[in-house]
Amino acid sequence: MATPMTRPFPSFEPVNPPVHGGREVALFAGCPELLGTPFSYGREEEIYGEGEDADVVYRVVDGAVRTHKVLGDGRRQITGFHLPGDLFGFEQGEAHRHSAEALSDTKVLIFRRSAIQRAAARNADVACHLWNMATRGLRHAQDHMLLLGRRSAVERVATFLIDVDERLGGTGTFALPMTRRDIADYLGLTIETVSRTLSQLEEAGTLLRTGGRQVSLRLQRLRRVVED
Repeated sequence: MATPMTRPFPSFEPVNPPVHGGREVALFAGCPELLGTPFSYGREEEIYGEGEDADVVYRVVDGAVRTHKVLGDGRRQITGFHLPGDLFGFEQGEAHRHSAEALSDTKVLIFRRSAIQRAAARNADVACHLWNMATRGLRHAQDHMLLLGRRSAVERVATFLIDVDERLGGTGTFALPMTRRDIADYLGLTIETVSRTLSQLEEAGTLLRTGGRQVSLRLQRLRRVVED
């Protein structure tokens, strides 16, 4: 078994509670002892690599993160996108199985994994939060497996857009944090198929692209694409 690699991290000495929107930021509501160390990453900067020690956990404050694995033949499979409020970096073992990179300038809070485990052992609310997080992750993985195995390209892209919108507040209008290539590597499609599918959805009146990665969804129409 390969020995996990260690990456230098910012100091974990006690710091003043990080502030976001005028409030102290804890890992979970009602658990003020789990306050994270704030840190920033630039666009495309690696946060951790496959095989490195998984001794810290991250929560996205601003920006977005992708996790991915490079297959033996050089192809990349993106395994997840992490948006503001999401927790990532938890592993069953001692090393990361995937790599993580910032999609844009990204701010995170970093928590010691050991501190979370100690808090969960003595605080039922923390343990419940972790359980809920694990079950949501399992459900999302199951939904993604179904998406890749039984959905058409149009259904995959439509479902993806609806999911991102819900995770960014559900307004129907947002800027995609990821590129078309990222979307393709997440949905198991080619970049050409993603581009063609977005154009088809726009021609069908289910979305409007207003420049750059900004999109406005016609959610009722888009949901019909998935449900039909």
